[in-house]
Formats: sequence, C-alpha cells, structure tokens
Amino acid sequence: MELTRHVTATVYVVADGATALHEHPGLGLRLPPGGHVDRGELPHQAALREAREETGLDPTLLTDHADVRSETARSIPRPRHLMLADVNVCDGEVGHQHVDHVFYARVGSRKIDPDPGEPGPEAWTWYDRATLREADVDDDVRELGIEAIDAADRAAEP
Repeated sequence: MELTRHVTATVYVVADGATALHEHPGLGLRLPPGGHVDRGELPHQAALREAREETGLDPTLLTDHADVRSETARSIPRPRHLMLADVNVCDGEVGHQHVDHVFYARVGSRKIDPDPGEPGPEAWTWYDRATLREADVDDDVRELGIEAIDAADRAAEP
C-alpha cells in the first residue's frame, strides 16, 4: 500500500475557560475545527479559515514567539504542536496520514453559527478542563484541549 500524507491545520478555540469540539462526520471522533491546508495557503491561515467556516467564530491565534521581520522575511504563527495522524489503516498498514499543525486561539463568544453545509450548532459542545478530563475523547484531544485553555488563561493575564 502506498502511503500518502496531507497537510492539515487544527485550532482549539477557547472562550470563557472552555474549548469547542464537534463530532467529526467522517471519523466519528470529537475534534476541534480543522481541515486540509489549501494550495497557496499557510497552515495558520487554514486553521483560521476552518474555524470560521465550521463555527462562525472569529478566532485570534495565541502565539508564543517574537515577531521577527526584515524587508524580505517575516515570522508566521507557528503551531503549538505538529501531530502525525493515521487516517486510513488497512490490514495493519497505514495508507494515509495527516501532518497536522495544531494552533490555539481565543474567541469572544460561544455562539456557534457555521457556514451553510457545515454541521449545525447542535453538533458542537464546549468543554472546560473538568468535562474534558471525563469526556469520551482521544487522549491527545483531551491533553491539547486542556493545554489550549491554560494558554488562553495565561494570555488573558495582565
């Protein structure tokens, strides 16, 4: 089996101490907003686009690095994590993977209003630290969700 890899971007959006997860229609997993990086798009742009399309929210990325610039180069937001996700496994062989750029962001509201064609607001649930610890989600989703909430709390400190 030939292995294919696609570049994806995910963003844990945080509001009032909780992050939003939805039941992914194709994977049957509870996940934050995210999807494939389009041609000509940078991973952080894809993360923001996917969050807007899937939730209707306008996220602000949480960055943890200096903004370095010159006339010919500039920093771009770097992901908090890079994850390699096995998407298609057949007879023990991995056929497809996602190289996922994981970002954290804050939003000013918990009002989910997705674009037409996306799962509706009822597909989304806000999880705080306690509900994430008890939720039936993959370990990486739990750990990254809690880390995103912590990062948003730190960013809000004066």
